[in-house]
Amino acid sequence: MLESTKPITAAKSGLVNCLVCHQLAPIASTHCKRCSTALSSRIKNSVQISLSLLVTAVLLYIPANIYPIMSTELLGDTTESTIIGGIILFLEHESYFIAAVIFIASVIVPMAKMLALAWLCYCANRADKIKQYELTKLYRVTEFIGKWSMVDIFVVAILVALIQLGELMSIKVGFAATAFAGVVVITMISAHQFDTRFLWDKVDEE
Repeated sequence: MLESTKPITAAKSGLVNCLVCHQLAPIASTHCKRCSTALSSRIKNSVQISLSLLVTAVLLYIPANIYPIMSTELLGDTTESTIIGGIILFLEHESYFIAAVIFIASVIVPMAKMLALAWLCYCANRADKIKQYELTKLYRVTEFIGKWSMVDIFVVAILVALIQLGELMSIKVGFAATAFAGVVVITMISAHQFDTRFLWDKVDEE
């Protein structure tokens, strides 16, 4: 009967993986022989950088929900709308699908992504026993869905471009739109900076 062997990481085996073409090379190599990409066994201070960007995104998410995302001027009367206010307005007009899309893209997805990134940073630094495979899948899902948070910004941008009827009606972008776009971009960078290989280092430590 064959004895089961404990899995080890590439770094423990003296290898480094190219993040571009996934070619394995000796850990002392500085550049990939296949695509000439600079090699690094781990992204230096990856978790700290990702966490600092995440904190910035959380701070921006507050004004993104408090301040108006757009202002509508109709016959001299100006109406300002926040993200939540816009969702409520669509619900009052029975546009449930649009309200659901905005709620998911502007509230659920950003909050879920920030919570997921916070949990990944915690697991990489503090947790003793973690499930690397499940956390890696969580990271991939988080990285994939993050870009869909821009749906709300695209809607505002399209409305601003289309609805400009001189003195009758116009739509202007509010400060919240800039803050929310900052949240989306910064969380995307935060996810990109997070090196999932730190999670798998726990395999060697256990």
